[in-house]
Amino acid sequence: MKKEEHLAGKLFEGCMTVPNLLSVIRIILVPVFAYFFMKGDKILAISILIASGLTDFFDGKIARRFNQVSALGKVLDPVADKITMLTIAVMMIILFRRAQSPVIRAAGYVFIVFIVKELIFVVGGALMMAFGIRPGAAEIWGKVATFVFYLVMIAILFIGPEVGAFAQIMPEAVAMILVCISALCTVIAFISYLPAITKQVKERFSKD
Repeated sequence: MKKEEHLAGKLFEGCMTVPNLLSVIRIILVPVFAYFFMKGDKILAISILIASGLTDFFDGKIARRFNQVSALGKVLDPVADKITMLTIAVMMIILFRRAQSPVIRAAGYVFIVFIVKELIFVVGGALMMAFGIRPGAAEIWGKVATFVFYLVMIAILFIGPEVGAFAQIMPEAVAMILVCISALCTVIAFISYLPAITKQVKERFSKD
């Protein structure tokens, strides 16, 4: 019990920071994005998605620039990312499955890659914390995959075929390629985490 209290105390030590506030805002934006997305208000949904991406960009910058890195932030930031990406992936599947084009409908299945990866991370992260293993911060490939994901989703919602809010000028093949590139980055990011996770698990259980 004392060990768990100690870990909880360490987790919330120095947690009142601007980066953590931005992560909380990003989590709050998730249901707001989903609400306007399902209402069909793509302009507001895109605006919220851009705001979410900016909070993701600036929380890390601020944390490093002003030395506001905290134990809670290392957990809260990836949790916010995973909730956001899971929600966006589900919303995009719904949107793509409504399209008339078989290419766009097929692209919708690619989003399953994002959902599976994030669910594995959520369940795996919860198990690690249950065994007293603190999940590490995002690797460089994780940051790249997140950036590409936001960029591709915003581009498709802006000008994607059948789904673009402003001008549906993006060719279907380009939309499919962009979604596949984003999925590939996500798979590479997932693989890049495995060595560090394996090392942490081995170190944890070698002590028992």
